[in-house]
Amino acid sequence: MRSNHMTTPAGIYISIPFCKAKCTFCNFASGVFGADRMQPYVNRICDEIVAARVAAERLGARLPECGDSLYFGGGTPSLLSGLQFRQIFQRLRGEFELLPDAEITLECAPGQLEQETLDELLRQGMNRVSFGVQSFVDKETSAVGRLHTRLECEAEIARIRAAGVEDINVDLIAGLPYQTRESWQYSLGQVVNSDVPHISVYMMEVDEDSRLGEEMLAKGTRYHASAVPSEDESAEWYQMACEQFDAAGLRQYEISNFGRSGHASRHNLKYWQRQPYIGFGLDAHSMLATDAGAVRFANTSDMDTYLGKAASAFPQVGQNVVDPEFDVIDLERAFEESLFLGLRLNEGVNLQALRWQFGETMVQDSMPALLEVREAGLLELESDRARLTAQGRMVSNEVFSRLLIPAA
Repeated sequence: MRSNHMTTPAGIYISIPFCKAKCTFCNFASGVFGADRMQPYVNRICDEIVAARVAAERLGARLPECGDSLYFGGGTPSLLSGLQFRQIFQRLRGEFELLPDAEITLECAPGQLEQETLDELLRQGMNRVSFGVQSFVDKETSAVGRLHTRLECEAEIARIRAAGVEDINVDLIAGLPYQTRESWQYSLGQVVNSDVPHISVYMMEVDEDSRLGEEMLAKGTRYHASAVPSEDESAEWYQMACEQFDAAGLRQYEISNFGRSGHASRHNLKYWQRQPYIGFGLDAHSMLATDAGAVRFANTSDMDTYLGKAASAFPQVGQNVVDPEFDVIDLERAFEESLFLGLRLNEGVNLQALRWQFGETMVQDSMPALLEVREAGLLELESDRARLTAQGRMVSNEVFSRLLIPAA
């Protein structure tokens, strides 16, 4: 095993894009691919992992030797078999030192985690599960194509807890078809009563290219499009969640994330704190440090192309490859990212740290925009810290667009 000479361990993300059913609002690079695709896909990920260090060097990037977070996202990663997970872990441990206290997360749809898969993941050190519950009201989940019921969700949370996993997250969505203030209140009550230590809440965002999005644009009724609540209602329900979770001891630490003390998602914090992370699989994104700053890059979102071993950041060693899309982050971009990503966190951005890292001039140049957003009641601004107000978190995309630094 290699020794670690890097200061910041990497977060490792593995994209598993397989689903039993595709949600009507989703346009991610995931889908109902045939089971015959799973093993070739796992093999392809393993090839990527083996080639990662050589490929990172080709981009002039530094790939840390150690990993302190590993996140299986999707899709529905729990559809893989225990043997397939074992294969991935063997490859990972051959290339990275997974630290003993690494956070290892599995995204999971309730009712879609076989016992043998769970047993293997526990043997490999999985210690966190994130359930895509979305709602505890069956009419709402079935309206968007989810396959689980409230009872299954409750049984799955109990099963994972009984298996010894304490770090459990539940995802909820405000703004599902047929949702009302009363039904949302019911879901909030259920998730608080479940006593999970982490909850993520998203306001419904319907991709225009999804089935539901196209139907809403056409003002049609398929996919329950006419039953989708207004954006104002979703925003009001999001605010309800913020208040009720806070009262229950689940502190908001990021726009969409709430957790008890010590239960924040360490992997996701890497994205917001601009720490290095590496992604493997379909449409996986990465950010690694370079001598000049950083580089961001992403794999193809097309399954056939990915399995054809092209347009991937990490080809098999020695093979010809279509270069991935990559983006060199210069000093100005790094400053903007530090501002936007940091403002997603409730603690906000340390302006003194930005001055130290990027110089006084960049911070001063951003000040008129920061002051304007403060005047609108969307930002609190002190000498050493900027943070969004509760209202600012509700309209964060608007805030970030106002803060964009015009090109010189």
